[in-house]
Amino acid sequence: MKEYESIHLVRPDDLNHHGTLFAARGAAWFVEAAFIAAGCTCGGTDGVVCRALEEMSFKRPVKPGTLLRFLARAVYAGSSSLTVAVTAQDALDGAVCLEGLVTFVTIGEDGAKRAHHIVLDEPEDEREAGQREAAKRLRSRQGR
Repeated sequence: MKEYESIHLVRPDDLNHHGTLFAARGAAWFVEAAFIAAGCTCGGTDGVVCRALEEMSFKRPVKPGTLLRFLARAVYAGSSSLTVAVTAQDALDGAVCLEGLVTFVTIGEDGAKRAHHIVLDEPEDEREAGQREAAKRLRSRQGR
């Protein structure tokens, strides 16, 4: 599936008391990047809502001045759900700073789930195949 990119500059007001990226700020950007991918994959954002921030792991501290590059793509499609894998990297050196999964559902005007009819194409590379496997493992652990 197509990968969507967004970049955020880590500024002093984004930091925690240790002088690194505040987790809540990182989570907001993380979910935003996933929402962009979900909305683009669904053909619009109407009726796309976040169900769960499934996993988000910091792989290293993110310091002020970092250009944080978020890469997001749909990696699992249920009948009304869509799971998006997100990786955030230092845009200058490529080091992975955060990664994880976010699940969205599509709803109608009445608020009830509705089918989105999305079928994922074949993975483009081993990284995408790995992300899809992670999403499948998550879903099986949750009994969905």
